[in-house]
Amino acid sequence: MKRMLTTILPAAILVITMLLQFQATCSRTLDSTPVTYHVGDDDGWDLSIDMQSWARGKKFHAGDFLVFEYDDQRFDVVLVNEEGFNSCSVNDGAKVLDSGNDKVQLAFGANYFIDSVSNICSGGLKMAINATAPPP
Repeated sequence: MKRMLTTILPAAILVITMLLQFQATCSRTLDSTPVTYHVGDDDGWDLSIDMQSWARGKKFHAGDFLVFEYDDQRFDVVLVNEEGFNSCSVNDGAKVLDSGNDKVQLAFGANYFIDSVSNICSGGLKMAINATAPPP
């Protein structure tokens, strides 16, 4: 009986510890809610501010939302790849948004946004965001 307890007891403690850790991890993941950011704050998606400066210091996570508000007669928002971002060009498969009030959910990793007019993009209306895993 003693020998059986010395074998079963550590295994039972290990299983209980693993279950508690699993439960804690799952409940923290379910409790983390996405954050919604209004791009450019009160200025919106506009040439009047440096978008990269606006994004600097913020902790973006996959699943967070970006709301782009802008004058739909002058601007648009295009979700591009890294090459499109660097060259200020709309790549194949890019998603163009032009409602003036667009909500985009961030994907894990690099997310690139530009204005489709190259001189507006090169003038600063573009932004790269790296979205990390959601917080535990």
